[in-house]
Amino acid sequence: MTGIRLGERLLYIGSGTPDMFGALAGKVGLSGQASGVAASESGAEALKGGGARAGALVDVQVAPGAGLPYDGESFDLVVLDCTRAAVDKSSHWLPETLRVLRGGGRVIVVEKTGGLRLWGLFDTGSSGSGPRAEAATRTLQATGFRPVRRIAQREGWRFTEGLRPRT
Repeated sequence: MTGIRLGERLLYIGSGTPDMFGALAGKVGLSGQASGVAASESGAEALKGGGARAGALVDVQVAPGAGLPYDGESFDLVVLDCTRAAVDKSSHWLPETLRVLRGGGRVIVVEKTGGLRLWGLFDTGSSGSGPRAEAATRTLQATGFRPVRRIAQREGWRFTEGLRPRT
Protein backbone atom coordinates (compact mmCIF):
# COMPACT_ATOMS: atom_id res chain seq x y z
CA MET A 1 0.00 0.00 0.00
CA THR A 2 2.90 2.39 0.63
CA GLY A 3 4.24 2.02 -2.90
CA ILE A 4 7.84 2.03 -1.59
CA ARG A 5 10.26 0.62 -4.14
CA LEU A 6 13.76 -0.72 -4.36
CA GLY A 7 16.32 2.09 -4.17
CA GLU A 8 14.06 4.69 -2.53
CA ARG A 9 14.77 6.62 0.67
CA LEU A 10 12.48 5.86 3.62
CA LEU A 11 12.16 7.65 6.95
CA TYR A 12 10.05 6.04 9.67
CA ILE A 13 9.15 8.24 12.66
CA GLY A 14 7.90 6.55 15.83
CA SER A 15 8.42 3.17 17.40
CA GLY A 16 4.92 1.78 17.93
CA THR A 17 5.16 -0.83 15.17
CA PRO A 18 8.83 -1.78 14.67
CA ASP A 19 8.00 -4.79 12.50
CA MET A 20 6.21 -2.50 10.04
CA PHE A 21 9.42 -0.46 9.86
CA GLY A 22 11.39 -3.64 9.22
CA ALA A 23 9.05 -4.75 6.45
CA LEU A 24 9.27 -1.36 4.72
CA ALA A 25 13.04 -1.23 5.18
CA GLY A 26 13.32 -4.58 3.42
CA LYS A 27 11.50 -3.13 0.39
CA VAL A 28 14.12 -0.40 -0.26
CA GLY A 29 16.90 -2.98 -0.34
CA LEU A 30 20.63 -2.34 -0.28
CA SER A 31 20.39 0.30 -3.00
CA GLY A 32 17.96 2.38 -0.92
CA GLN A 33 18.06 3.95 2.50
CA ALA A 34 15.94 2.99 5.52
CA SER A 35 16.15 5.43 8.41
CA GLY A 36 14.17 5.48 11.62
CA VAL A 37 13.65 8.10 14.31
CA ALA A 38 12.46 7.37 17.82
CA ALA A 39 11.91 9.67 20.77
CA SER A 40 13.84 7.44 23.19
CA GLU A 41 16.66 4.89 23.32
CA SER A 42 14.17 2.08 23.99
CA GLY A 43 12.16 3.13 20.92
CA ALA A 44 15.35 3.19 18.84
CA GLU A 45 16.22 -0.32 20.02
CA ALA A 46 12.72 -1.49 19.06
CA LEU A 47 13.17 -0.06 15.53
CA LYS A 48 16.60 -1.67 15.20
CA GLY A 49 15.03 -4.98 16.26
CA GLY A 50 12.34 -4.62 13.60
CA GLY A 51 15.02 -4.05 10.97
CA ALA A 52 17.06 -7.02 12.20
CA ARG A 53 14.05 -9.36 12.16
CA ALA A 54 13.42 -8.35 8.54
CA GLY A 55 17.09 -8.77 7.63
CA ALA A 56 17.29 -5.11 6.56
CA LEU A 57 20.07 -2.60 7.02
CA VAL A 58 18.67 0.36 8.95
CA ASP A 59 19.97 3.61 10.39
CA VAL A 60 18.11 4.59 13.56
CA GLN A 61 18.49 7.90 15.39
CA VAL A 62 17.09 9.22 18.67
CA ALA A 63 15.42 12.63 18.34
CA PRO A 64 13.53 13.48 21.53
CA GLY A 65 12.40 16.89 20.24
CA ALA A 66 10.63 17.88 17.07
CA GLY A 67 13.80 18.31 14.97
CA LEU A 68 14.93 15.65 12.53
CA PRO A 69 18.68 15.07 12.09
CA TYR A 70 18.52 15.03 8.27
CA ASP A 71 19.09 17.48 5.44
CA GLY A 72 16.15 18.94 3.53
CA GLU A 73 14.70 16.87 0.68
CA SER A 74 16.43 13.68 1.85
CA PHE A 75 13.54 11.21 1.60
CA ASP A 76 11.00 9.84 -0.89
CA LEU A 77 8.60 8.52 1.77
CA VAL A 78 8.09 9.35 5.44
CA VAL A 79 5.87 7.10 7.57
CA LEU A 80 4.59 8.78 10.73
CA ASP A 81 3.67 6.04 13.20
CA CYS A 82 0.84 7.43 15.36
CA THR A 83 -0.12 4.07 16.84
CA ARG A 84 0.91 5.13 20.36
CA ALA A 85 -0.22 8.78 20.27
CA ALA A 86 -3.04 10.66 18.60
CA VAL A 87 -2.22 12.49 15.38
CA ASP A 88 -2.63 15.88 17.03
CA LYS A 89 -0.06 14.88 19.67
CA SER A 90 2.38 13.75 16.94
CA SER A 91 1.78 16.72 14.65
CA HIS A 92 4.94 18.47 15.90
CA TRP A 93 6.83 16.15 13.52
CA LEU A 94 4.95 17.32 10.43
CA PRO A 95 6.78 20.60 9.64
CA GLU A 96 10.06 18.68 9.79
CA THR A 97 8.55 15.90 7.70
CA LEU A 98 7.65 18.46 5.05
CA ARG A 99 11.23 19.78 5.17
CA VAL A 100 12.97 16.40 4.75
CA LEU A 101 10.70 15.13 1.96
CA ARG A 102 11.72 15.78 -1.63
CA GLY A 103 9.26 17.60 -3.88
CA GLY A 104 6.58 15.08 -4.82
CA GLY A 105 7.50 12.90 -1.83
CA ARG A 106 4.82 11.36 0.36
CA VAL A 107 4.00 11.08 4.04
CA ILE A 108 1.79 8.28 5.33
CA VAL A 109 0.22 8.63 8.78
CA VAL A 110 -0.50 5.26 10.40
CA GLU A 111 -3.09 5.11 13.20
CA LYS A 112 -4.78 2.40 15.24
CA THR A 113 -8.55 2.85 15.19
CA GLY A 114 -9.35 0.43 17.99
CA GLY A 115 -11.73 -1.82 16.08
CA LEU A 116 -11.36 -4.79 13.80
CA ARG A 117 -13.55 -3.61 10.95
CA LEU A 118 -13.23 -3.63 7.20
CA TRP A 119 -14.16 -0.17 5.92
CA GLY A 120 -12.41 -0.52 2.60
CA LEU A 121 -10.55 2.00 0.54
CA PHE A 122 -13.26 4.68 0.54
CA ASP A 123 -14.99 4.88 3.90
CA THR A 124 -18.29 6.71 3.60
CA GLY A 125 -20.06 5.09 6.54
CA SER A 126 -20.79 7.03 9.70
CA SER A 127 -18.74 4.66 11.88
CA GLY A 128 -15.50 5.60 10.13
CA SER A 129 -16.05 9.33 9.85
CA GLY A 130 -16.20 12.20 12.27
CA PRO A 131 -13.68 14.49 13.97
CA ARG A 132 -11.28 11.75 15.11
CA ALA A 133 -11.28 9.96 11.76
CA GLU A 134 -10.47 13.15 9.85
CA ALA A 135 -7.82 14.53 12.24
CA ALA A 136 -4.92 13.28 10.11
CA THR A 137 -6.39 14.80 6.94
CA ARG A 138 -6.91 18.19 8.58
CA THR A 139 -3.50 18.17 10.24
CA LEU A 140 -1.65 17.25 7.04
CA GLN A 141 -3.49 19.91 5.05
CA ALA A 142 -2.78 22.56 7.70
CA THR A 143 0.94 21.70 7.49
CA GLY A 144 1.03 22.23 3.72
CA PHE A 145 0.64 18.76 2.25
CA ARG A 146 -1.45 18.72 -0.96
CA PRO A 147 -3.31 16.59 -1.89
CA VAL A 148 -4.27 14.55 1.17
CA ARG A 149 -6.40 11.42 1.18
CA ARG A 150 -7.24 8.44 3.32
CA ILE A 151 -5.84 5.46 1.48
CA ALA A 152 -7.32 2.75 3.70
CA GLN A 153 -9.08 1.95 6.94
CA ARG A 154 -9.41 -1.68 7.86
CA GLU A 155 -8.80 -4.24 10.56
CA GLY A 156 -8.20 -1.57 13.21
CA TRP A 157 -5.77 0.51 11.13
CA ARG A 158 -6.15 3.82 9.29
CA PHE A 159 -3.68 5.11 6.68
CA THR A 160 -3.71 8.71 5.45
CA GLU A 161 -1.39 10.00 2.73
CA GLY A 162 -0.17 13.50 1.95
CA LEU A 163 2.01 14.73 -0.89
CA ARG A 164 4.70 17.40 -0.60
CA PRO A 165 4.07 19.81 -3.46
CA ARG A 166 6.84 20.21 -6.02
CA THR A 167 8.41 23.64 -5.96
